[in-house]
Amino acid sequence: MKEKLLYLCHRIPFPANKGDKITTCNTLKFLSQHYDIYLGCFIDDPFDHRYISDVESYCKETLFIDLNTQLAKVKGLKAFLTGNPITLPYYYHPKMQQWVQDIVRTQQIHKAFIYSGCMAQYVLGNEMSSLHKVIQFADIDSDKWRQYAEKTRGIMHWVYQREHRTLAKFERYVAGKFAVSCFISDNETQLFREMVADKPALHDHIQTLSNGIDCDFFSPHAKTQLGEDYPLAQQNYVIFTGAMNYWANADAVTWFVETIWPKVHQALPDSKFYIVGSSPTKEVQELQHIPGVVVTGRVEDVRPYLHHAKAAVAPMQIARGIQNKILEAMAMEKPVLTTGLGIEGIEEYPEKDVFVSDSPQEIVSWVTDKLTDNIYQATQSRTWLESTYSWPAKLNPLLGYLGSHHD
Repeated sequence: MKEKLLYLCHRIPFPANKGDKITTCNTLKFLSQHYDIYLGCFIDDPFDHRYISDVESYCKETLFIDLNTQLAKVKGLKAFLTGNPITLPYYYHPKMQQWVQDIVRTQQIHKAFIYSGCMAQYVLGNEMSSLHKVIQFADIDSDKWRQYAEKTRGIMHWVYQREHRTLAKFERYVAGKFAVSCFISDNETQLFREMVADKPALHDHIQTLSNGIDCDFFSPHAKTQLGEDYPLAQQNYVIFTGAMNYWANADAVTWFVETIWPKVHQALPDSKFYIVGSSPTKEVQELQHIPGVVVTGRVEDVRPYLHHAKAAVAPMQIARGIQNKILEAMAMEKPVLTTGLGIEGIEEYPEKDVFVSDSPQEIVSWVTDKLTDNIYQATQSRTWLESTYSWPAKLNPLLGYLGSHHD
């Protein structure tokens, strides 16, 4: 008989098609092999309702709550009256709190795994003090708000600065209440240890729990079918992949289109830049008016787009943690261009296949070269990933963090 585990995450952990869901989906599959899972989460995209049964197949019991993002933003304003970060009321729902309390009590659950700092609020009450709690912060969210603040002026600069400050205080508080606090890379882990330098007793409780990659799924040899009407096989293009309503992604492609693409397209007028990902913002949608830029929106399967690309670009100007888009492109044997911020968290990568630069001139030259050459198979990247980034290998430490004694 399996031990019971409470699992909370801020977004339905299916399908594995964006950063946090890649992690939560694979973590769910892994943990379900060892525990009976009681999972609570939000659904912030009505499209994801179709995946409820997939999630239920891995769980003993579930709670899904629709998150109205416009209402959540209004709720977030309460934070200005309480001194809390906006993130907390944004993700607070009394139904979730009641369900957590009831399920822990009635099922006599003794262990909890929480993904994302905003979900920690549901297990901080005195009645949860006996729970063995492990949190996957993934990235240091408060530091992302600091980066956002640096990119803005006026009232939003103040709002983002405030969120950075209040969220950092909350993250420190949560770390003191949890048995183990996990981060997605050694860089993030070290940075957070520095954030709690005044609490040396916490340092051993701050650990790395890294991401993996499904190299069977992301493979140049996997059978895929293009679900949209783009003549990919006939086009000469580079690609960016990711959820396009995420500010860091929107910021990266906007920078690339404004700073890099005009020079590349001038040299190679028939070339294309594909921006592939769901929910493009108005700003991103407008980029398709630039010659050679294609904004696809949500696609059925990203792999055909990667398969036919000459290269993948991830020119991140704001970043924390590990960029899954880079790992996926490497698994598909694509050469990758990224920035110093984009590569943070990925160590000892094959430099032959991954070009890191923050110089616009160097980036223009690299992209132009890749679009001029024949398709190059970055086989070293894939070989390195297969030996370094399998999901079971990356997630196995979690069993120890949860106090389990599985082989």
